[in-house]
Order: sequence, then C-alpha cells, then structure tokens
Amino acid sequence: MKRAASLAAVAMVVAVSVGVGQQQEPPASVFVRPLASLLLPGTGQLLAHQDRGAVYLAAEVYLVSRFLQLDREAMAEAQRFQNLAFDVARRSFGPVRRDTIFEYYEQMERFAESGAYDKDPGPALVPETDPNTYNGSMWLLARRTYWEDPNVSPDPMSPQYWNALQFYQARAVGPNFLWSWRDHSLEHEVFRDYIKRSDKAFRRAQNQIGLLLANHVLSAVDALISARLSAAAGRAAQMQTSVGLGGRTQVQFSIAF
Repeated sequence: MKRAASLAAVAMVVAVSVGVGQQQEPPASVFVRPLASLLLPGTGQLLAHQDRGAVYLAAEVYLVSRFLQLDREAMAEAQRFQNLAFDVARRSFGPVRRDTIFEYYEQMERFAESGAYDKDPGPALVPETDPNTYNGSMWLLARRTYWEDPNVSPDPMSPQYWNALQFYQARAVGPNFLWSWRDHSLEHEVFRDYIKRSDKAFRRAQNQIGLLLANHVLSAVDALISARLSAAAGRAAQMQTSVGLGGRTQVQFSIAF
C-alpha cells in the first residue's frame, strides 16, 4: 500500500509539473503579432484591433519618406562637388572624367594641389617632393616610415628605398586623377561647402535609419507584451505608452474584464 501511495504521489507531482510547464510555454499564436509588427510596425496592433497601430504605421511612412528625401539631397550635393571638382580642378589634367571613392574628394578638400605623380618623364619613377601637395605628403610619409633619415636617400636599389617607393605607388594619386585649385580659391571654398552639406545630409539620412529600426523594435515589443498579457490573463490585454510634457514617458497596462 505504501509503495502504491508513493507511486501515486510521484505521478501527481509529474502531472502538476507538466501542467505548469504547459502553462508557462506561450502558444505559437502569441508570436504572430510581434513578428508582424517587426516586419511592418503597427500591423501587430491592428491585428489586435488596437488603434495605436495606426501611429506606428504613420511613423513608418514618415520616416521612410524622410530618409528618401535626405538621401536624394545627399546625392545631389555629392553630384555638385564632383562636377565642380572636374570642371575646375581636374579637367586640365584629363578630358575624360573618372570618378572614384569619397576619400579622394576629401583629400581634394584638404590639399589645394595633388602634385605630380612622376617628376621624371623617363622610365624611372620619381615621386613628388613638395610636402604641401597630396602626393608630396605621401612621399614624405613613405620616407619617414622606411628610411632611417627621411632627408637622406638610401641606395635606390636597397630594400628601404623600394619599400618606400611601393608605399608611395599604393597611395599616391595617379595621372588620371591629378588636380589643382591654384588660382581658384573661391571655387575651392564652394567645393568644401558642398562636401559639408553632403556629409550632413548623409548623416541625417543615417539617423533616419536608426529611427526606423527603433520604430520596428518598439512596435514588436509592444505587440509581444500585449499578446503575452492576453495569453496569461485569458482575456484581451494591451500596453499603452505615451509621452507627455517635459519628455515624461508613461506606460500603462490594461486588461479587459
């Protein structure tokens, strides 16, 4: 009898444990609305007939349209400084326009001239030596990196000289991308202004991406909490958030009776 009673007690404990585990495990339907809100903010709330879903959806539409607007502005400003750079500073070095990475235009902003790539018309490469030009600054950096004394040239056949030369070749501006703002200081200032405006527009567009992601996550968390509360209470439940004067945030939970 004692053994039978013990087995019965064990069976009851196991049954209770299974029941509790089943109650703690949320049904798969609980995650439908959060996933819907994660894909498109507001849809999880609208599926639960919660009016604030329209707010998430409206915010999504506004943020997407704002991002597209700022991205267009940034691209337009980028086109302006690229056109100005070619028409004023680059055209005399090559009639064919070749655009490249943004860092190239940043160097055009810093340096008034690129300097020559090869100072010797012969077969040997002789780097630019004027440190006030971009190429000259690269050759100075190469000498400081690989030579014992940047002002004293080692044997041209030595590893130190060849390492410096390879460093220069990898970083210097080649013949197709030379520039000069000489006698065009006003245009150079306008060029700098275009770059600043383009950078600002791109940063603002990136900020919109952050707000878009936050809207997706907030809507999904909102829907998840409401769905879990409803499943736990066995009736409709929802979470409401509001921002009042002074930036005070209020979170309210409500359960239908």
